[in-house]
Amino acid sequence: MPTDHDVATAPLERHLLPRSASVDGKGHLRIGGLDLLELAEEFGTPLFVYDEEHLRHACREAVAAWGDGVAYATKAFLCGAMARLAQDEGMHLDVASGGELHVALSAGVAPARLILHGNNKSVDELRTALQHGVGRIVIDSFDEMARLGALLESAPSGADRPKVLARVTPGVEAHTHEFVRTGQEDSKFGFSVSSGAAAEAVAALELMPGVELIGIHAHIGSQVFDASSFEQAAEVLGAFFAPLELPELVVGGGLGVPYVNGESAPTQAAWADATLGACARAGVDPATRISAEPGRSIVATAGMTLYTVGTVKHLPGIRTYVSVDGGMSDNPRPVLYGSGYEAFLPRAVGAPRRRPVRVVGKHCESGDLVVPEAYVPDDLKVGDVLSTPVTGAYGYVMASNYNKVPRPAVIFVADGTARVVVRRETFDDLTRLDA
Repeated sequence: MPTDHDVATAPLERHLLPRSASVDGKGHLRIGGLDLLELAEEFGTPLFVYDEEHLRHACREAVAAWGDGVAYATKAFLCGAMARLAQDEGMHLDVASGGELHVALSAGVAPARLILHGNNKSVDELRTALQHGVGRIVIDSFDEMARLGALLESAPSGADRPKVLARVTPGVEAHTHEFVRTGQEDSKFGFSVSSGAAAEAVAALELMPGVELIGIHAHIGSQVFDASSFEQAAEVLGAFFAPLELPELVVGGGLGVPYVNGESAPTQAAWADATLGACARAGVDPATRISAEPGRSIVATAGMTLYTVGTVKHLPGIRTYVSVDGGMSDNPRPVLYGSGYEAFLPRAVGAPRRRPVRVVGKHCESGDLVVPEAYVPDDLKVGDVLSTPVTGAYGYVMASNYNKVPRPAVIFVADGTARVVVRRETFDDLTRLDA
């Protein structure tokens, strides 16, 4: 029986790599038919590499599991190329700010396929959504309801009524990090079912002139591995939703993905089956459009980050620090959530990783951790390309310019071709906004 140490020091497990991953005769990892070492040489590091085949396959899986209406949660990773890809593969897009809305519209996404989220939508964001005719607006508070109502009072007569959903909190505490739970009672999101606020919001929206209430929305959190959390939420939601006789129910996103050896997660199909079954048992009309908003599960495993090792510092009796040319500015998740990642060398992807190290970034923070407890091959050296897999979600989109470090480039690879979808920032970019 393998021990935890055996699992940690073994070569990277295949399911943590993108779909197109292969190992060539030299032992190098290839994605989309391309050698990662050559990509690092051509495009520089740090570098986000996305497998386009993986992205498209994940989108298709989501559409197959949930049907029309399933939306890609763009907060996980958004740029023009990703927005177009998700739409091309049949997904709607969930945007959570005016900025995300702008990027999606600029990419040519049909406004009718957009869902506007956010717990504090501004007047300008709501106005933009109305002007472009976004497909759905998710109402999150009574204050927001008042802002939308005021805007609609000045709308031209005969204008289409915006379709809205009320976001409710089902009172379910998902088994995940407290910072990414959103379905519990103590939450900044939505209207509580148990307190009666959700019923009050539904009644107010039904009476609100100028809007069409078409459904209910909920989201219990992110990085959820236990399907029973989704079932529990669906049971609560279904009991609240069924008597309303509305045509749409959105159960949000949150499906977890494995980040390290030994982890596993439900598939899109398993998540959908568990949720849809619970809704049926709760009496939800079979004709209801029940949809979801996966984000992390679409893009996380499709992406990986390439770094270059700059310093290897051994402290006898303590640990070995491996410093790379990125860090918390391109992936703040380890600092924010204590998130775990693997580290490996693309030049020797199948090699045992027996050497314990702490992979850190180049920022002036002791807490600038990339992989706090990593294992790498014994022969790791300065100049090596080191990779962290499963960084396709909440990496680039959460990147910053801390210490005035330019943000990395993002490339998509497919069929032996690489294309830059987000260019690397330059030092001149760092002063472009200075007044």
